[in-house]
Amino acid sequence: MQATLDLSERIALISVSSTMKVAADADRLRREGVDVVDLGAGEPDFPTPDNIKQAAIRAIHGNFTKYTPAGGTQELKQAVCERHATDYGTSYTPAECVISVGGKHVIFNLMQVLLDPGDEVIIPVPYWVTYKDVVNYTGGKCVFVETPEENGFKLTAAMIEPHITAKTKMLIINSPSNPSGAVLDREEFERIYDLTSKRGIWLMTDECYCRFLYDSDPFSIASAKGAKETVIVAGSLSKTYAMTGWRIGFGLGPAPMMAAINKLQSHSTSNPTSIAQKAAVEALKGPQDSVGIMLAEFRKRRDFVIGRLRQIPGVTVNVPQGAFYAYPNIGVALGKNGIHTSMQFAEQLLDKAHVALVPGEAFGTDNHVRISYATSMEELTRGLDRLHKFISGQA
Repeated sequence: MQATLDLSERIALISVSSTMKVAADADRLRREGVDVVDLGAGEPDFPTPDNIKQAAIRAIHGNFTKYTPAGGTQELKQAVCERHATDYGTSYTPAECVISVGGKHVIFNLMQVLLDPGDEVIIPVPYWVTYKDVVNYTGGKCVFVETPEENGFKLTAAMIEPHITAKTKMLIINSPSNPSGAVLDREEFERIYDLTSKRGIWLMTDECYCRFLYDSDPFSIASAKGAKETVIVAGSLSKTYAMTGWRIGFGLGPAPMMAAINKLQSHSTSNPTSIAQKAAVEALKGPQDSVGIMLAEFRKRRDFVIGRLRQIPGVTVNVPQGAFYAYPNIGVALGKNGIHTSMQFAEQLLDKAHVALVPGEAFGTDNHVRISYATSMEELTRGLDRLHKFISGQA
């Protein structure tokens, strides 16, 4: 007898990643010979620095190709703790660190070990697409906090407080923000930490873009006094060192929590790739020049993109203070030509103008799209030319 395909209820709680869908749709058109300008990719267009690649090659030749501990090698954990201490003044130990298969894996595992059905997680809007789905997958409840566009989507402690209930388990902060590029200043971040710590609420700080700040120095709330008791760091090497495909992320937090993640990984992925771990050690302990080089180039691109977007009639956009995304309001195009949502806007833009970007509804708002400027100036110019014509009705 043939088995009935009866999928679990929990898998229905999550959706396909919108960013991955955009990438897949753009790739399909390219395979068909269409000249697509991809402004959707959330990864640096720079190559992984050579010293990091060479470390991986040495690992291969040295036969470092066996299993490692499920939660990463002691060497890499130590390197993570030392780099975080150097950059932010924290004092984590390897027992308070876990290595995972990318930053997304850290966040997924963290939710699995921390949340029970009915637990509430406060998530500022706009949010990175995965937060909502991984909370839903655990049976937790997302509590969304709208942030004002006119203030650059800046979150404040005063916005959070009314949403705290007896069921609130966690607050997620992503600064710099994907998709908006908003950055919390140190004083406000500390006010938020003061609020959550006094209420016994976990504060997860997603530091994926923490080294890409344009107007301020990198800062981690994990350096605040007493932060180890209620703060969890989710970090990644993907953006900082142009290592998206290497899949190395890390978590920093209380040792029992990291041990729980390690236990979960031991029955799911087991260890992150041994060779990638050796490359990650070199990334963290080796020269850091590549980070500044990328940041300087992203700054040039940011200024160009914001200038061009503001030339499109009716389009408004805040200046991102970090990361490498612009999040323009394209409400002027909605209600025209059969376009009523940001998803429809993105689909028609790809179909008619052959420009790929991510609709704002993936991030919790519907008058926006996310544009990645982690691509060449030539591609940005071509893409923005097409976008301008499309919104102006010329494409």
